[in-house]
Amino acid sequence: MKYTFHMNLDWTGGRNDVGTIEAERLKTQISIPPEMDGPGIGTNPDEMLLGAAATCYIITLAAMLGRSDLSHQGITIDAEGIVDVTNGVFTYETIRYKTVINVLAAATDRDITLVERIAKKAKDGCMISRALAGNVTFELDTTVKRSDTAVSSL
Repeated sequence: MKYTFHMNLDWTGGRNDVGTIEAERLKTQISIPPEMDGPGIGTNPDEMLLGAAATCYIITLAAMLGRSDLSHQGITIDAEGIVDVTNGVFTYETIRYKTVINVLAAATDRDITLVERIAKKAKDGCMISRALAGNVTFELDTTVKRSDTAVSSL
């Protein structure tokens, strides 16, 4: 089985102008980020790559935990993308995930060890991580917390 995704892009100006992207469930403006001396309107390829990787990771992690019958009370990720600019060449070097996984207070030490292992497998096994393998380094800092209540998501 294969899936095809489509996106339409429009750009009419030069380096510091603004374009648009539109997909079935996404429509926004795009430009170069202010960190790279651009106008910073809408999103940019750097944010989109980080977003693709991080959303792939969190969804894969939740699915793998579910398949392992390890319930969680919420997952939060602080994702960071590091881009190096050397001699005018932009290289997306590293994606870092600071992951917090809340589990029930009754979770055993064995459960917590399994959750940590699954977090690493999800990072390495998600489709976007595999697509970027060999080009972008992925770093993972996982904290598993015992909690009696679900963590609200924003």
